[in-house]
Amino acid sequence: MQKFSISLALMFFISTVSAQSVKSCRRCEDLKNLQLPDVRILVAEAKASDTIKTPSEPWMPTVIINKPFCRVLGRISKEINFELLLPAESNGRFLMSGGGGFVGSIQNGFRDKVNDGFSTAGTDAGHQGGEDAKWAYNNMERQLNFGRLAIHRTAVVSKLIMQSYYCAAPAKSYFAGCSRGGGQAMVEAQYYPEDFDGIVAGAPAYAWPAIAAKFIQGVKSNYPNPNDLKPVITNDNLKLLQKEVLKQCDKLDGAADSIIEDPRKCKFDFSKLPVCPDGQAGSRCFTKQQLAAINAVYNPLVVDGKQIYPGFPFGAEAEMGSWDLWITGTDPSMPNAPSLHYMFSTNIFKYLVFNDPTWDYSKYNFKNFEAQTLYASSYLDATRTDYSEFKKRNGKIIFYHGWNDPALSAYATIEHYEGILKGDRDAPSYARLFLLPGVLHCGDGRGCDNVDWVTQIVDWVEKSKAPDQVVASKTVQGKIITKTIFPYPKQ
Repeated sequence: MQKFSISLALMFFISTVSAQSVKSCRRCEDLKNLQLPDVRILVAEAKASDTIKTPSEPWMPTVIINKPFCRVLGRISKEINFELLLPAESNGRFLMSGGGGFVGSIQNGFRDKVNDGFSTAGTDAGHQGGEDAKWAYNNMERQLNFGRLAIHRTAVVSKLIMQSYYCAAPAKSYFAGCSRGGGQAMVEAQYYPEDFDGIVAGAPAYAWPAIAAKFIQGVKSNYPNPNDLKPVITNDNLKLLQKEVLKQCDKLDGAADSIIEDPRKCKFDFSKLPVCPDGQAGSRCFTKQQLAAINAVYNPLVVDGKQIYPGFPFGAEAEMGSWDLWITGTDPSMPNAPSLHYMFSTNIFKYLVFNDPTWDYSKYNFKNFEAQTLYASSYLDATRTDYSEFKKRNGKIIFYHGWNDPALSAYATIEHYEGILKGDRDAPSYARLFLLPGVLHCGDGRGCDNVDWVTQIVDWVEKSKAPDQVVASKTVQGKIITKTIFPYPKQ
């Protein structure tokens, strides 16, 4: 079969269903013989129901699908593996899930949406193994698949398979992801605006070398000896720090709830932190070295007078799964494991920036940072603030970020959104940002972290019901609490 662009191939299919019930028009098993350019269908099996627990995604809950569906596993080109779940009775919508971290396994966070009639898909982003980035070493194809192509190609192929299975293309297409998935969402809106009608970008990792450089700023202070990764900042430090932060800033919003509504209003006075006598360290004070390491987290990374990445907001420093996991490497459930900032930053620089497994963070001084990271940024980043092409096709995008995210600074997402507003005063007609007080990375924390973003984006796209506010919820000791969140900059 002559090979040609899959994107062009999609143009040959002109029948489209409305977003309402539509049944399959062919047997699931027949999809195994579907001929698409540069695509192999590996599995096509009909299932009456299923209980799915993916070992490679231990953080994902067990998914129960209680309606008949067709499960398709396929491979695009050499290594882009994907999964597509097709309900026997579809609502006409395609919903694709983003991946986390370095991905490396097929990640589909919306498998349960098959029960609601969505066709859902996920991909491994073009490689297997996501604990580190060794897969990228000397492999430009994997790098480009991860940074740019895997989501786009999977979306196009999934729509073609849907066309074949339902005898109609999807009426509407949606994408939602958080962290790396949020960055993937932004890549789609900026570079492939025709792929999706509605997009949700949560806590987006959209400027990879800049993020890694900011992490290294803190890593150099917290792990000064690369041969002995003993953290400078302790959990006792974190408890003392959070206590003082809340003492100074918790009541700025009028409520003593251990949640800082807007950390930008917290003008923290570091002089109030107890300093240990010279040469001594203790559980009730901070050494000068510890204070310097803490300041490296809050301060932006500035190189040659230009900000590369902002600092992190005040609040939630001692919460479980916050600084201990991401910044200090003192999570009691992961003894002797360095922080996730260390893991991600060293892997990004070794395998995605310098292509050098021997790269030593302790010797890096950020000199010529922009020139050195230009290639990696060209395929990893989604920093454009011009969404005009996405706007032209009436696309809608929702950004959201937890204010106390210890992985990716909420200030970075705010800066990106303000860039959109600066370039287009009409931006709120297609792009909105929601900031969640007290919420950590993609969820958890003391704040209300549960929002039905899929319903929000579907209603905006299909009913012109703009999200003028969203209701976030959280279950605390069996009781559901809620909080109304307004789009930035409203409060």
